[in-house]
Amino acid sequence: MAKESKAPAKAEKETDDNVILTPLKQKQVITRIAYEIVERNKNLDEFVIVGVVTRGGVLAKRIAKELKRIAKVNIPVGLLDPTLYRDDYHRRGPVLKTTGTTIPFPIENKVVLLVDDVLFTGRTINAAITHLIDLGRPKAIKLAVLIDRGHREFPIRPDYCGKNVPTQYVDKIRVRFKECDGKDMVLSGLDSQGNSKNGD
Repeated sequence: MAKESKAPAKAEKETDDNVILTPLKQKQVITRIAYEIVERNKNLDEFVIVGVVTRGGVLAKRIAKELKRIAKVNIPVGLLDPTLYRDDYHRRGPVLKTTGTTIPFPIENKVVLLVDDVLFTGRTINAAITHLIDLGRPKAIKLAVLIDRGHREFPIRPDYCGKNVPTQYVDKIRVRFKECDGKDMVLSGLDSQGNSKNGD
């Protein structure tokens, strides 16, 4: 009896129409964000970086790496999971998975650069800010995002933005990083499993 062969996994669909950032462009905009941070902040010694899990954490580490290359500074990086602070947590609680917050440094009187991959309604960032303030009183909180897709429901705007992407509310944005996805890319639309990254 012949062995049943497994069908190959579907590759993520990439076309010229749905590629928002190629790997090269993604790298370039992250470098630009880092240069903008250096230009606007004369004293990076009081800076700390906190990424919103998961891809915001990857982006935070990449920005820190670029800052080290450009300004020769080692900026501490932490990870923040704002799930428990979401305004819909009590309604969706068991559905929302938490991964935990890891910020092994004080944020009191520090300039916190909060980092996420996609900014959409602003609700995730609002929850992240509330979580941060529970951990200490920062001197200031700045926001850096790779993609701003609009449709804000909270009065939140990024201080540093890789790319503004006009979208319809129902559109999908997929950010991919090698560290967690095996490749660097930003795409629009659903992946082969029907998953998306809208931002929030």
